[in-house]
Amino acid sequence: MQAFSMPDDKFRFFRNHAPHYRQAGAAYFITFRLASNQFDLAPAERDLVADSLNHFHPDRYYLFCWVVMNDHVHALFLPREKEDVSKIMHSWKSYTANRLQRQHGRAGSVWQKDSFDRVIFSDREFNEKAHYIVNNPLKRWPDLNSVDEYHWVGWNSF
Repeated sequence: MQAFSMPDDKFRFFRNHAPHYRQAGAAYFITFRLASNQFDLAPAERDLVADSLNHFHPDRYYLFCWVVMNDHVHALFLPREKEDVSKIMHSWKSYTANRLQRQHGRAGSVWQKDSFDRVIFSDREFNEKAHYIVNNPLKRWPDLNSVDEYHWVGWNSF
């Protein structure tokens, strides 16, 4: 992993497989996916993942909205001061992988190693990402009448 700071030290960049940008006080849109050898998440597994996303809200981060799909997760959140985005994401993926392996019989890597994350730069972008997350089940399953029919999507008022 490579890291460097911009001259004003307010914006950082590092690289695993995909580039990752960090900015103090910024909200983030994140996506992480099941590993290619894994089968879709069952309803009980989606419950487990959704519960883990919400576990440290609002102590370590403010979780604005999230969705746990059959093969990936999206979230829009703001880390609390002195909390690290990479550590938050690692805790979500590590904890859920361990529980999915122990309680649901999954083997091997549960999640892909890398994740997608994006710093949110404007209110407009924030609203676009929130809308995308909340409506993701309707895009995947057009036969749903409303997002309220999908149990693994949620938002916190802000």
